[in-house]
Amino acid sequence: MKIGFISLGCSKNLVDSEKIMGMLKQNSYEFVNNPDEAEAIIINTCGFINTAKEEGIRTIFEMAKYKEKNCKKLIVVGCLAQRYKEELQNDIPEIDAVISIKEYHRIHEILGDLFDDHTLVSYAKSERLVSSKPWTAYLKIAEGCSNGCTYCAIPLIRGGNVSFPIEQLVEEAKRLAQSGVKELVLIAQDTTRYGVDLYGERSLLRLLKEIHQIEGFHWIRILYMYPDEIDEDLIAGMAQLKKVVPYFDIPMQHGTDKILKLMNRRGSVEEVKKMITMIRHYHPHATLRTTFIVGFPQEDEKDFQGLMQFIEEVRWNRVGGFTYSPEEDTAAYRMEGAVEEEVKEERLAQLMKLQENISLENHKRMIGQEVEVLVEAQEGLIGMYRGRSTSSAPDGVDGMVTFKSSRAIPFGSFVKVKIVEALPHDLIGEEVVA
Repeated sequence: MKIGFISLGCSKNLVDSEKIMGMLKQNSYEFVNNPDEAEAIIINTCGFINTAKEEGIRTIFEMAKYKEKNCKKLIVVGCLAQRYKEELQNDIPEIDAVISIKEYHRIHEILGDLFDDHTLVSYAKSERLVSSKPWTAYLKIAEGCSNGCTYCAIPLIRGGNVSFPIEQLVEEAKRLAQSGVKELVLIAQDTTRYGVDLYGERSLLRLLKEIHQIEGFHWIRILYMYPDEIDEDLIAGMAQLKKVVPYFDIPMQHGTDKILKLMNRRGSVEEVKKMITMIRHYHPHATLRTTFIVGFPQEDEKDFQGLMQFIEEVRWNRVGGFTYSPEEDTAAYRMEGAVEEEVKEERLAQLMKLQENISLENHKRMIGQEVEVLVEAQEGLIGMYRGRSTSSAPDGVDGMVTFKSSRAIPFGSFVKVKIVEALPHDLIGEEVVA
């Protein structure tokens, strides 16, 4: 059977998709990119915020049209399926199965009934079919989240934090290294909370030390680090592991104590500033990435200006911004003091303009410096190569390095590039030939 597979949402969702695809591939199912050829289409959805939900519904309706052609089965899985299973089943009759995340342990049985094939290997025993570029892969180290942020529906969808055993993760990392992966990216809803439920203490550094010993990895990157869980032991320990890149992805969400408290975010702004100072002490060339939500209930102009001042003081390298999206069943959903949509959008525009100026200033200071770049593409018309430095994660959010070279460079190679021009998001350079 030919399968069309669409994975929406975050990298954590992508890992789930790769597990499902691996399960099907082990039973010789074929994957196709053209939906016209697909006999079954599986959509892994995101249900985090309204825009993600809208994208999921839109994709389902687009793929439902292929039921009039070659497609016999339309299957919806993932966060939207977990959160709105009954609504999807009742409102979109073209869907043949809605499989929630909590049903993944028996997804082989559900698909087996649907495809009339009861030989499928179980989801738990399936090996991932890595779908990203062959030199980069994600390693999901935990599922769910226990932080209880008032705006967030993730605990409602995926439950509390559940860490995966170190031994299991090391074995998976070894398989990825053996397959040619050179950049391993550790992900979870909160990577810094890793191990608390299993080992009674934060164990991210212990995991990093184990993975660092595996031959083959050149870069090890960590995403989604909760600010108040980052301590000096972790910061100093990362500095001792040469494969671990100094990339700190710290979703802050706001920059004033008042709004952070309303969000149920732990720690104060001053504590975060001290933590950032510590990071920069141990990692002079650290990349600091964060996200902010504007327009949270009760955010007034003073709060917004406090956030802008926080951004000015820290001088983040990478910033993502979002307007607050009210999610049903979360604690913030019925909070008083809603901010008008026009005000949200105006504040977001101001925030991103400020960050664009900061990013450009940060990048200008890199002119003349040499950076290591993982080569990922070549622009056909002008022949320039494109890649990522340690300052850019593979999730498509950060900028790229575009550079000239006098030789042919295989994709997936690491090269040295001298920066000659700076843009707000990207850098331009020339390969340094030894």
